[in-house]
Amino acid sequence: MALLQANQDLISKGMKEFNVLLNQQVFTEPPISEEAMVTMVNDWVNFYINYYKQQVTGEQQEQDRTLQEFRQELNNLSVPFLDKYRAFLKSQ
Repeated sequence: MALLQANQDLISKGMKEFNVLLNQQVFTEPPISEEAMVTMVNDWVNFYINYYKQQVTGEQQEQDRTLQEFRQELNNLSVPFLDKYRAFLKSQ
């Protein structure tokens, strides 16, 4: 069952904003640990989920599915960012 169009649009908007956040990050000296960066990215994901949760429409099952899909998409966007950060740490 497809998500409501309004919820699909919300996920798309949130993903674009999250990607902008990730692309704005500048790795500086001294670097934080990999574990700290993973924690920070997870906090960002939770922040976005909590922010957009208020705007999700539909019945509870639809809302839950939307937020689950949104979390998965944000986590997917985080993977290349964290890989890039790991490479940065190895270059130090």
